[in-house]
Amino acid sequence: MTKSKHHTLPESEKVYNILPFLPPTKDKVETVRILRQLVKSSVALAELKGITHTLPNPNILLNAVILKEARASSEIENVITTQDKLYQALSAKGIQIDTATKEVLRYREAMLYGVRFIKKNSFLTTNAIIEIQKILEENNAGIRKLPGTSLRNASTGKVIYTPPDNFDAINKLLRNYEQYINEGDDVAPLIKMAIQHYQFESIHPFYDGNGRTGRIINILYIIMSGLLESPVLFLSGYIINSKPDYYKLLQDVRTKQNWEAWVLYILKGIESTANDTIAQVNRINNLFNQTKDIVQKKIPKIYRKELIEILFEQPYCKSEYLENRFSISRITAAKYLKELEKIEVLKSKKVWKETLYINTKLFDLLKK
Repeated sequence: MTKSKHHTLPESEKVYNILPFLPPTKDKVETVRILRQLVKSSVALAELKGITHTLPNPNILLNAVILKEARASSEIENVITTQDKLYQALSAKGIQIDTATKEVLRYREAMLYGVRFIKKNSFLTTNAIIEIQKILEENNAGIRKLPGTSLRNASTGKVIYTPPDNFDAINKLLRNYEQYINEGDDVAPLIKMAIQHYQFESIHPFYDGNGRTGRIINILYIIMSGLLESPVLFLSGYIINSKPDYYKLLQDVRTKQNWEAWVLYILKGIESTANDTIAQVNRINNLFNQTKDIVQKKIPKIYRKELIEILFEQPYCKSEYLENRFSISRITAAKYLKELEKIEVLKSKKVWKETLYINTKLFDLLKK
């Protein structure tokens, strides 16, 4: 008599409906190495929070970083566009916008929605997270109800993780997740940020957009914890430069409960990114002061500090922005912009039916 053969699924393809609730035990996430790194990361983030107040206008950094974060976070998901296309899409009316650029701009919109929600409520709900994903994906699919979702290696196509697929299990995990991120405890917020990000990506509650939604939540959690006032931390750039480590360390928590390496990875990313942004703020401040001096010296009749601020808030400027800010006529606004182009502070570019004036030095600086 022949025995029947039973096919056994590899571990990676087994549905992970038993994903443990939060929190993990403190001994796993408060090791000596983690606490040492926490000090460095916290200092860097505090310095970033402080130095943003040295800018003439906080919107200068906010506009730039949100677009960088949106573009980089989308690039992780292989949605590619350029900085030039993004600024054109925001400034010029009536132009055709390609699909990738639209997706990145939706990320920006979703981030700003999340920030407004946090500022108003001081907490983050599952419903707000669903709304963020809805803005990103432009659909109402909501929480996954059907099985079949799995995470695969981008190169080999091999399944590396199969998240929970039971609707009730997903909702229970999300209720636990919501409670965890909103309830106070004695675990440092940056450590909790790393923990919640692992959990969100492991629950993988949506059919699409989990990665980008999770990366938005990271920044919202930092703001909610009072560690920053606005989304000026460019964390997705760090993940792009270390994607293999990011995915490997997520998986190592699932399979080996290796929380230490994962939390250290996130904390080091915060330190590195905060220091990069501090350097960027210093460069922006230096350029702002140089530009102010040039305009004041060469065209003193039109100089005012607020005019220079607009050129930095809106690297792709147009007469409408000046008209609205200063309550001046279109003719006067156009004259100002042309004068600024003559002294090579701006460079004009025809886009569709509009003329945009580009702050080229700032634009080049923001690429770094």
